[in-house]
Amino acid sequence: EYEGDRNSEGERHGFGKARLPNGDTYEGEYERGLRSGRGTYRFKNGALYTGTYLQNKKHGKGVFFYPDGSKYVGDWVHDQRQGYGEYLYANGDTYTGEWANNKRHGQGTYVYKDTGSKYVGCWVNGIQDGPAELIHLNHRFKGRFLSGKPLGHGKFIFDIGCEQHGEYIQPVQEKEEEEEEEPPLPLEPIWKVSEITKLTPWSPHDEEPLVPREADAVTEE
Repeated sequence: EYEGDRNSEGERHGFGKARLPNGDTYEGEYERGLRSGRGTYRFKNGALYTGTYLQNKKHGKGVFFYPDGSKYVGDWVHDQRQGYGEYLYANGDTYTGEWANNKRHGQGTYVYKDTGSKYVGCWVNGIQDGPAELIHLNHRFKGRFLSGKPLGHGKFIFDIGCEQHGEYIQPVQEKEEEEEEEPPLPLEPIWKVSEITKLTPWSPHDEEPLVPREADAVTEE
């Protein structure tokens, strides 16, 4: 069902309202039969997108409300979260920063609602990876992350005015003779202290990078 403007060829063109066969609805601008310009798309599962379109795809600035109560406000490219945006998760956590292929990618800040802790730093394909700072209520950690875990040299900075330097080491798993049904969970990196000092200027960028990785292209759902 469609009611609205059309061009001389009879294509939807200008402003209109449409109900799609699957029960979704769209109200907004069309260009030569395709959603282009500003519009609001309501999914029958309760999700809602309001923002700009280009040739039927979310493209430009827009807000997406997800059925679980989460929300994304920011840039879109060809239906993907890409560019800069803020995501409010259903559990109250927030991420503000760069996106690529629908994933957190680049520089960004993730705030954990339950603890008030903040991760400020690099992301690769949705995972904490690269130089970063993990800020807690009365201390913070500065170092590098690899695949979501701290690894290598870093330091804890305490508000009382001192620092604990050291490194995170990945423990090696011992092989067991018996075959296990489930593969064991990877061991958490272990923090090994080297010294405690007064506050010093130092950034994780001084460290040698671990393994740089590129963003993977994500296939459309």
